Formats: sequence, C-alpha cells, structure tokens
Amino acid sequence: MMKPLPLRRPFCVLWTVVGALLIAGCGKPASTEKAPAGGPTLTKVRFQTDWYPQAEHGGYYQAVARGFYKEVGLDVEIVSGGPGAFGGQKVATGQTEFAMGRSDDHMLAVAEGIPLLMVSALMQRDPQALLLHDESPVKSFSDLNGKTIMTTPGVAWVKYLQTRYKVEFNVIPMNYGLAQFMADKNFIQQCFLTNEPFYVRQAGGKPRTLLLADSGYDPYRIVFTNMKLAREKPEIVRAFVAASIRGWDDFMNGDPTPAKQMIRARNDKMTPEFMDFTIKSMRDNQLISGREQDGERTGLLKRKRLQAQVDLLVELKILTAPLPLEKFVSFEFLPPDLKALIDTP
Repeated sequence: MMKPLPLRRPFCVLWTVVGALLIAGCGKPASTEKAPAGGPTLTKVRFQTDWYPQAEHGGYYQAVARGFYKEVGLDVEIVSGGPGAFGGQKVATGQTEFAMGRSDDHMLAVAEGIPLLMVSALMQRDPQALLLHDESPVKSFSDLNGKTIMTTPGVAWVKYLQTRYKVEFNVIPMNYGLAQFMADKNFIQQCFLTNEPFYVRQAGGKPRTLLLADSGYDPYRIVFTNMKLAREKPEIVRAFVAASIRGWDDFMNGDPTPAKQMIRARNDKMTPEFMDFTIKSMRDNQLISGREQDGERTGLLKRKRLQAQVDLLVELKILTAPLPLEKFVSFEFLPPDLKALIDTP
C-alpha cells in the first residue's frame, strides 16, 4: 500500500506544540567542522524534509551527492521526515536549520508569532490534487457540488473551493489508504499528483486528477529557516538556497541518478519505476520550475503572488488580519538572477 500523504495537521494543535517548545528553549546552533583529509572548514546544517526520502526531495539529495553544498562550504544533513516530522517546530526551536513546507501554512505560523522566515520556493506549483476515476462525472471543480471528498478537515482549500465555485460538498477524514477509492468508482480523495496515480494504475485502475493549484488556490511549496539564523548568519542561508536551486536544476534537467541512488538506499520503497513516475509528473506539470511563460523559475518567490495569498487568507477569514510580507519572507537570499524577478507580474 502507498505511503500516507504529508498533509498539514490541524493548525491549532501543531503550533501550540511549537509554543511549548519555544518556551522550553532552543536547540543547538549550526556548527563548523573540518572536512576530511584536511579540507576547508564546512558548516554543518540540517535540512528537515516533510516525509521519508522520495523523488519530491530529489534536488536536495542531488546537491549532497554531487557535492554542491560542500562547494559553498556546507555539510548538509538531510533529516528524513514522516508522521512526526514537525519541520516548523524543529526550525523554530533550532533543532534543524532549514525545513520545507507550504506558503499558506507558513503564513499562519508566523501570524501566531512563530519566528520562521521563508527564503526560497521548493515548488512553484503545489502537487496536491483531487483523485478521481476516469469515468467520474466530476470534470471540473464546479462539478463537486453534493459530492463527498476524503481529505483533512479544516484545510484552507476546502473553504476556497466552496466559496469561489459556490458548491457544497461533504468532507470525511483521510485514512491514508486507497481501498475505498479502488472499491468505489465515484469516490474522490485528496492525493499528490506525483504519488497516488502510480499506485492506482498498478492496481488496475484508471485515475484522473484535478490539480488544486488550477482552482486558483495556489500556494508555493517553500524552504524556510529561523529568523535568528537569517539575521546572524545570512551567508549560510544564501549558500544553502543557491546550492539547493543548483541541485534541483541538475536533478530535473541532468542525470538524476546520484540522487535516486541515495534516496533508494534510504528508502527501499522508492523503486526506480516509481521515482521515474514522480520525476515525469513534476516535469509534465512544471511543479519545480513553474511556467516559463509566466516568468516562473526554480526557487523563485514573487512578491505579488505572496501578497495575493495573504489577501485570500484574510478574505476567507483564515488569517484574522493582513500579514506584512516582511514578517514572513525575505527575498534577499535568492540568487541575483532570481532576485531581479521578484517584482515581475
């Protein structure tokens, strides 16, 4: 059976835990150590992923395997995620220096006073989608009226779809399996475009998806760090961002074998066939690089798009008040070619 989806947990529970951890104190700061064989001093940093090793993390593994981090003076440890990954909490308390997440979750955390800072994009488009059978009568988001969707109750896109498309549908909690979907041709559940369709096809099904980003609810997947690290050691953040973007460019446009070998060694469920499916899905849907015609690039964050996300969360009453961009994001750590694009439409 497939892995559970790395969906966000209920916000109030998740960040109440963070608050308690912050009171308890912070973890160890980034450290320096000598590289083997008398090489240059490298700064040790930890990067917390949202799930077990997988191709959706490929650019970071590529940067480790190809030595891109070491070239910029970093010794990066990729810390595998899972159901208890809690990347936001670990970054907020200094247990890790960097983690990945979604821009909407990040905004909500910062609005609650958590000292996190968005520094680059992981994906220009979020891979979350609705999984349907090919024969389903649901062809668009407007067709969801009266349907039932298995997802995490309280996720923001549910309220968005109901408001924008003037539809009402029932939500049942995720059980992180595909049994109900395979048994019922009318069943709809949340999925990752890069994941569940592979398993459905393996089981003899014919899946179809509606990418949630196409609905107009379009958060980035992001990399974030601690405010304190960004303020006191900006060179570490800048180096990590640049090498990560280089890793993604190499993984998506070059030979991904080095990263795939590392991922496979750490997670034997990642078969070559499954990883190839994921990489093709990311390419076909322009998840990492975005749409070139829209001025999107690997790693890029745009001011106008982030402001639109804040405005939407306020409109949906998910954010109780507008959140200034400078409170949760810095564009200063992007490479110069990307920094020149942050104010483009």
